Amino acid sequence: MEMNWLAILVAALVPTIVGFIWYNPKVLGNAWMQAADMTEEKIKGGNMPVIFGLSFVLSVMLAIAMNSWAIHQMNVPGIFYGDESPETAAFLQNFMTQYGSNFRTFSHGAVHGLLAGLFIGLPILATNAMFERKSFKYIAINGGYWIVTLTLMGSVICGWI
Repeated sequence: MEMNWLAILVAALVPTIVGFIWYNPKVLGNAWMQAADMTEEKIKGGNMPVIFGLSFVLSVMLAIAMNSWAIHQMNVPGIFYGDESPETAAFLQNFMTQYGSNFRTFSHGAVHGLLAGLFIGLPILATNAMFERKSFKYIAINGGYWIVTLTLMGSVICGWI
């Protein structure tokens, strides 16, 4: 099964789009700035083209990983790694014909994204934040952002057939 690169690229835009909304001063931006000990001067001091460019590259990497987590069929060929026999090729072809579109919905992808946010994103972010002596508010704002973002990324990837 090949990756749908258009879905990957669209999903990679999700963190930026959600971030523009989530961290907007009218939403959670001011609370985040306070919790992150961020100032306007610090924000203006960053090289924004580099920050956004690298963020997009990292988002593509995350979307590729989400593709494997949300679409079960992506992992089936790995069971037969190294087996190049015609029987295996025929089995995989038949399997994909019969089951290739199972569980390929926006809602199924959302569940996988939600679980990734809760059980991968949040624990990583919270662990770092605790050692950095950040507040619960900081963890809640950033953790919530990644939970929502990964839920939407999973939806795009899994629902884009």
